[in-house]
Amino acid sequence: MKIFVPGRMCLFGEHSDWAGGYRRINAEIEKGYTLLTGTDQGIYAEVEPHPTALVLTSTTPDGEKHGPYEIPMEPKALLEEAQQGDFWSYIAGVAYQILTHYHVRGLVIDNYKTDLPIKKGLSSSAAICVLTARAFNRIYDLKMTIRGEMELAYQGEITTPSRCGRMDQGCAFGNRPILMTYDGDHLDVTELQVPEDMYLVIVDLQAQKDTMEILARLNRCYPFAGNEIEQGVQQLLGPINKRIVHQAVETLQAGDAVRLGALMVEAQEFFDRYATPACPEELTAPVLHRVLNYKALKPHIQGGKGVGSQGDGTAQFIARSEADQQAVIEIIERDLEMPCLTLTLRAGQKVRKAVIPAAGFGARLFPATKATKKELFPIIDRDGIAKPAILLIIEEALKAGVDEVIIIVQEHDLEAFQSFFNVQITIENYNKLPRHFQEYAQRILEIGRQVSFAIQEAQEGFGHAVYCAREAVGNEPFLLMLGDHLYRSKDEKSCAQQLIEAYNKHGISVLGLRRTSEDQIANFGTATGVWIEGNRLLNVTEFAEKPTIDYARNNLRLPGLAEDEYLTVFGQYIIKPQIFDYLEEHIANNVRERGEFQLTSALDRLRQEDGFLGFIMDGQRYDIGLPEYYLATLQTFHQE
Repeated sequence: MKIFVPGRMCLFGEHSDWAGGYRRINAEIEKGYTLLTGTDQGIYAEVEPHPTALVLTSTTPDGEKHGPYEIPMEPKALLEEAQQGDFWSYIAGVAYQILTHYHVRGLVIDNYKTDLPIKKGLSSSAAICVLTARAFNRIYDLKMTIRGEMELAYQGEITTPSRCGRMDQGCAFGNRPILMTYDGDHLDVTELQVPEDMYLVIVDLQAQKDTMEILARLNRCYPFAGNEIEQGVQQLLGPINKRIVHQAVETLQAGDAVRLGALMVEAQEFFDRYATPACPEELTAPVLHRVLNYKALKPHIQGGKGVGSQGDGTAQFIARSEADQQAVIEIIERDLEMPCLTLTLRAGQKVRKAVIPAAGFGARLFPATKATKKELFPIIDRDGIAKPAILLIIEEALKAGVDEVIIIVQEHDLEAFQSFFNVQITIENYNKLPRHFQEYAQRILEIGRQVSFAIQEAQEGFGHAVYCAREAVGNEPFLLMLGDHLYRSKDEKSCAQQLIEAYNKHGISVLGLRRTSEDQIANFGTATGVWIEGNRLLNVTEFAEKPTIDYARNNLRLPGLAEDEYLTVFGQYIIKPQIFDYLEEHIANNVRERGEFQLTSALDRLRQEDGFLGFIMDGQRYDIGLPEYYLATLQTFHQE
């Protein structure tokens, strides 16, 4: 298994993570706030289980290989190695913490590539700690969330002589920007999305700074300020930082690079005014300010500031465009002979396509399905119009902002669907229709221009059906809706729109969930996890396909639900395109469940490797896949 973890880049809010921690002692101190993101560079590793030990190899940024180095997977040996304070210590420290909390065996970790600069304020030590926690999590399916991996990585790093801050492990969220809030020992993380790409440059100033001295001198200003300088530092890392970081978050989410650059300049000015007097030897930073004020850069940048603990370590700029990003790098490397890295904040991909599997035979509705597909069965809508079920599903997808709907069909059923969506009724029949039906007939043809088809040649399971849409979907997230389910929202936003908004906010695959009584869960896919937004959104830690009651009671209970209540699949998903790689692997290796290629196991792998959210839908699901369900839907759907 291959794992990549980026470095961590603090855009705004440096030092406020540990400063906010002093609220444990002095509640008058403001909370800490940092805006950070993962870097484009990072640490790459291939990992596999080992029965008794940690077996480690590493390749440095200059290509030098170290190891293999073997540490017994025993608490005493791991703790001794962690306290040595070298590169292997970080891995050993995390392994020690993992072993303290879980029953696991060892790992082989081959860190085969590192393109992240070391000791440059980009949290390379935190990256290897997160990578180690993630490796144990995925290899042994420990069902940790990203926050759980962060916590174990932090505990592992402070098991070593390192005294990192709490923000360093933010690299666990990948290259998504996040807002981290520090209130004593409490940590909150809010994931952010940018609407447009933003182009930054990271500059290695090739100078010297003493990070430990900077931290020691600034920490003297806490928990209680004893003079004007200490008051200034608390003002900087408190109210001033809070205002600037929250303005930066709003600016980032608005995609306003000009304003973000201005905030960088403002943040640096405040840092120079209030922090430098507390440690002038390190924070006067002549090299940093020479680069920030270099005239040749001005036409290409919106602004810039120091990075990490500040001082003459690393600088960051936000460029005006992608071309300006390259121009900044060329100027700095040519004129100042300082190496640079790119950092691009990517806009989240819009959900433009929906996939609806409709290739099943519908054996439970035979012989009606011999006459027509169950997806074409009539349903009376609220407006009193009798519509085929598939049309109701497509209308919901389009209303939610989807541009194209891909229907998975058998080849011999293609004509029936194409006839409905692409062929106008005869002029004789058209003229018999009242005007509002004539208008609706035109609307169906308009919808048909947004519908395409993919063929499933053999019915090999739900996962196989989804895989058949790979070419049509491409490398994009997509909305998956079931062809024999209808959905009715309880508010103005449709169910699909609720789910798409959850995806847009967090940038992680998400599935709709509904509360279901214990006696029904054997009929549905079921999920459990950890709540992250009240009792509405959770990090999924396990998918179970139609579990038994005993299994659910032992493994799927969730705080906040009634004792006999669980969360089952609603029938709508937003899925990242990596799912196709996992499905292809299953098909190539003939990995079947109950004789078919299922989707659930591929979803669970996506959960392990990229994260998966569950969203409690504010709506109702209607099943038409069984006669009794279809009858109930006919009786109630138009009334809801």
